[in-house]
Amino acid sequence: MSRIKLATVWLGGCAGCHMSFLDLDEWLFELAKVAELVFSPIADAKVFPEGVDVALVEGAVANEDNLELIKKVRERSKWVISFGDCAVTGNVTALRNPLGDPTPMLKRIYLAANVVTEGVPSEKGIVPALLPRVMPVHEVIKVDAFLTGCPPSAARIQAALEPLVKGELPKLEGEHIRFGQGA
Repeated sequence: MSRIKLATVWLGGCAGCHMSFLDLDEWLFELAKVAELVFSPIADAKVFPEGVDVALVEGAVANEDNLELIKKVRERSKWVISFGDCAVTGNVTALRNPLGDPTPMLKRIYLAANVVTEGVPSEKGIVPALLPRVMPVHEVIKVDAFLTGCPPSAARIQAALEPLVKGELPKLEGEHIRFGQGA
């Protein structure tokens, strides 16, 4: 049996979902028998590959780099899973949305309140521009399943991955769809 191509993606979020992924502990050895990790901040891959079977996407779409990457993820992946509450709802990352367009706030921080810098950082390839509002992943691309939790527990992640590595979408219900702290 050939291994599936698994990717994990980190957008605007805290990396807590990836820490829970690592909490799979010994089950990671079982997962490695059936899945090849082809892209992840854990593996420090730089280019999202073609032909990904499953992409777990942590974080919300908060800046231009996130927007560009999530479109590639959808284009190159069979299944995209919103991984954690930031990806599902925007969660903490989207707390800036009620403030509106971030430009006035950035000007105040970098210009009015700072005597060191000469402008708002905007170097292409170094500092991605913030989007006018933070969006959960499904507002930008089609999402195939939602894995809630802040972060989702290792047990919840395993319950989602087990069917995915068999070529099936997970049926997350009951405790596996609760928001907030993982079960």
